Amino acid sequence: MKMIFRGHDDRYAVEQSLLAFFPQERPVYEAASVGENQAVVTLSVGETYTTATTKIIYEGKTARGVSRAVIDPALDAREVERQRQKVLKLSFFKAARTITGTSPSWGALTGIRPGKVAERYLLEGKTEAQTDRILKETYFVSPERRRLAIETAQAGLAAQRDLRPEDISLYVGIPFCPTRCAYCSFVSASVEKSFKLIEPYLEVLEQEITDAARMVKETGLRIKSFYMGGGTPTTLSAKQMDHLLGHLNRSFDLSGCVEYCIEAGRPDTIDRDKLQVLLDHGADRISVNPQSLDDRVLQAIGRRHSAADVEKTMELVESMHFPHVNMDLIAGLPEDTPEGFRHTLDQCIAYGADNITVHTLSLKKGSRILLEGSAIPGAAEVAEMLDYANPTLRAAGFVPYYLYRQKYMSGSFENVGWCRPGAEGLYNIYIMEELHSILSLGAGGSTKMVDAKAGHIERVFHAKFPNEYIQREDKRRENRETFRDFHLHMLEKK
Repeated sequence: MKMIFRGHDDRYAVEQSLLAFFPQERPVYEAASVGENQAVVTLSVGETYTTATTKIIYEGKTARGVSRAVIDPALDAREVERQRQKVLKLSFFKAARTITGTSPSWGALTGIRPGKVAERYLLEGKTEAQTDRILKETYFVSPERRRLAIETAQAGLAAQRDLRPEDISLYVGIPFCPTRCAYCSFVSASVEKSFKLIEPYLEVLEQEITDAARMVKETGLRIKSFYMGGGTPTTLSAKQMDHLLGHLNRSFDLSGCVEYCIEAGRPDTIDRDKLQVLLDHGADRISVNPQSLDDRVLQAIGRRHSAADVEKTMELVESMHFPHVNMDLIAGLPEDTPEGFRHTLDQCIAYGADNITVHTLSLKKGSRILLEGSAIPGAAEVAEMLDYANPTLRAAGFVPYYLYRQKYMSGSFENVGWCRPGAEGLYNIYIMEELHSILSLGAGGSTKMVDAKAGHIERVFHAKFPNEYIQREDKRRENRETFRDFHLHMLEKK
């Protein structure tokens, strides 16, 4: 769709609304010919009102949407920008809703963290009922999504109350997998193609752990939670994992760490020896991620295990008494159906996992699904899957505790972490609610530096690929120094 902006250049705010209503369209920033699909989005600032007007012409139909607000110029620049984006998105929403005759489940809310809106109103002292009314009447959010936003916001506020200024979380990335899944766009390498890189990668990673632990101690920071992800960390052998975790535990002071989580990931990488290593080093939470329990779907996404292998793995995990076990599912995978998804979810609940994350497929650039043009369920089928998941998980005693969205998600839906009370994955809350800094080590990750009190966030990105990571000691040192300087400055202000 041709996009014409007047009086502003807020592309991100408008693009998210475009994708919600017209998922097949991509924004093109150039003049439109008569009759072409187009959106003209105008922002004007008057003495009293800031007004946004959107005119959409689509498939021969024309609609107009208007939104206005009084924006106090005395507000800080960040809040002024937020309110400007709000009127722009609402104007586009109103025009698009008229054109399509539909309203997305999240209404006019866009962006990664819709729960932030609910959190803001709760922090202002508004009740749940008042917050719900705002989400309904101002943003046009559906009843179930309003409930999700409020409940996950409350979980985030509860986690925030238990944090100290010096708390951070630690992430270690293992960018290797047995094979690459069709939906994946993460920077991970198939072991079949990169086996020779694992040992040199681990050698450099252990040196980075040593250097980072020294920096954390000197800066006066405290590790609140630890998460090892990937890739698939259990691609490592039991011996390699034992050596790595032993070095990490000796290097960092983890006496204040309340959560030690390892992504065990794919069932074809899990065995008793590896699980025992995780327990021996203090892991109290693992994640087994089948994504589906339909063999046709597993084959379509490039997995080399079956649903029966998942069942055997979960029997093994249960026998070893991990305190918390997560399972990840994806709604909208190739070859899946609402019936198949229902079976998968029911089985995961039956396996006894106390934490289940329901993702919606995100069609990311670089994934094989897009490159190969795989047939995937439509938005209506994905909605049917999610409409089954929410009440089923609630009936089984689960509650939502974190929530986020991504670009190009089927139906413009969401990813939700569900757990039984007391089984919340705190790292997930910390990173999604941006409650404190996440120090990332290894290839392909990003370190997020958060000054929650000031509402200020900075990021540094790590070398993407294992080989590049191994060679770029200068980049690792630069990232550590940036992290240290950020926190020294922040702690000086306290």
